[in-house]
Amino acid sequence: MRVVVDSHRCVGSGMCVLTQPDVFDQDEDDGTVVLLRAEPGPEQERDVRTAVQSCPAQAISAT
Repeated sequence: MRVVVDSHRCVGSGMCVLTQPDVFDQDEDDGTVVLLRAEPGPEQERDVRTAVQSCPAQAISAT
C-alpha cells in the first residue's frame, strides 16, 4: 500500500491521526496532515483505509 496526502486540501479535522497515529500526524502550526509513513505495514492497511474514508476533505488516498 502507498499513501498520498494533499496537505492543501486538508482541513485539520484530525480523523486520520485518531484512526492511525503511526502513519499520520498533524502539523503543530496549522493542524494539517503530516504523513509519517508513505508505505505502512500490512497490519496498518485496514486503519489507513478507514482514515481515507473518514477524511472530510478527501485529502488522503491509498493504492
